[in-house]
Amino acid sequence: MKRNIKLLIFFICFILFIGQSYAAQSFEEKKKDIIALYNSNNLEEAYNMISRITEDERDYELWYLLGNISQDMDNDTNASFFLQKSILMKPDFDKAHYNLANIYMKEGRYNSAAREYKLAIKYKKDFAYYYYNLGCAYLKLNEYRYARSAFKKAINLKKDEADFYYNLAYTYQKLDNEKEMKKALDTYNKLKEKEEA
Repeated sequence: MKRNIKLLIFFICFILFIGQSYAAQSFEEKKKDIIALYNSNNLEEAYNMISRITEDERDYELWYLLGNISQDMDNDTNASFFLQKSILMKPDFDKAHYNLANIYMKEGRYNSAAREYKLAIKYKKDFAYYYYNLGCAYLKLNEYRYARSAFKKAINLKKDEADFYYNLAYTYQKLDNEKEMKKALDTYNKLKEKEEA
């Protein structure tokens, strides 16, 4: 009798383990399908698939995708909420900080945008556009020395992006540094000519 009970308990545990493994596997498969839908621009279908997954089951990447989809559908209020949920689950997720900062820029919340860009940079120091957009936020805040520093860091990471030099030239103009402004503008013009050739 004791042996049968032990066998029954083992069998129940085994079934529970298999069930949990299957559920985890099916979640990963669902996630792959959602990402494939998103990447193929089937935004509504991807959104609907995520919506069928309970909030407790969603990971930071699904919240991030919901944020991106909402941004793509011009719903920045929802996008902001979803990106914040992603950040709560994974505070060092640079992409969520960056996208949230972009929403803040669009809304004219430049201090909040600068804070989020700095967090994105904290977690990924080698992406030029994080620095560039931080520089743009500083321009909006009339913090020209900080903007100059951010644009220079962006240029150090990506020397062939014309817009970086254009904004650096504008920053030098605001700092009354005509010599450096002209140098940056010359580089901008050369890069633009190269693009058009």
